[in-house]
Amino acid sequence: MKTTNKTYKSSFRERGSKFIGYLFPAETEKEFQEKLDQLRSKYPDATHHCWAWRLNPAQPKEFSSDDGEPSGTAGLPILNQLKSFDVVSAGIVVVRYYGGTKLGRSGLIEAYGRGAELCLTKAELLTIKPIQMFEIMYPYSEENIIQKSINDYNLSVIHSEYMAKVKLKVACPIENSTKFEKSISAMEHLDIHFESKQEHYIKI
Repeated sequence: MKTTNKTYKSSFRERGSKFIGYLFPAETEKEFQEKLDQLRSKYPDATHHCWAWRLNPAQPKEFSSDDGEPSGTAGLPILNQLKSFDVVSAGIVVVRYYGGTKLGRSGLIEAYGRGAELCLTKAELLTIKPIQMFEIMYPYSEENIIQKSINDYNLSVIHSEYMAKVKLKVACPIENSTKFEKSISAMEHLDIHFESKQEHYIKI
């Protein structure tokens, strides 16, 4: 799966109508709605503000709106582009200024899809990687063993504390999590302790 952490814009004309597309990150429906409201304020005289979003990498949830265009001619083509590029945690709004010439159903589908596709093609998309979070606590004397585990299981250190003992918060690729957990469980005799945290996602 892919996502974005920046906003991308597209713009083109089709038989007099102007289409302006925006792709932007959105983790929640509330975030998306805030951005949609901003675009409606930016283009208050536009004929339509059509949109789609896909959220939640764990269980993708999606929705779209034609905003007054004929059913299935605007929101769905935008959503289909998000799905085609396998993009989640993001939304697209395509603004239309009507130019006086009707485009017909097929013309609308093509235009709204194109508005979304141009944004997605322009975007530097990030890969969403599922990970398992762990907290590890260990004495300074075992630093080399822990560093070897970090390398062996491709762990990313998210946070570190150096007090009486070392405490690390690490992200483990989901495909390595079972093996890593089994490996570190066998180190308790070295006073190395861990706690398994929630599954999460990182953008790379």
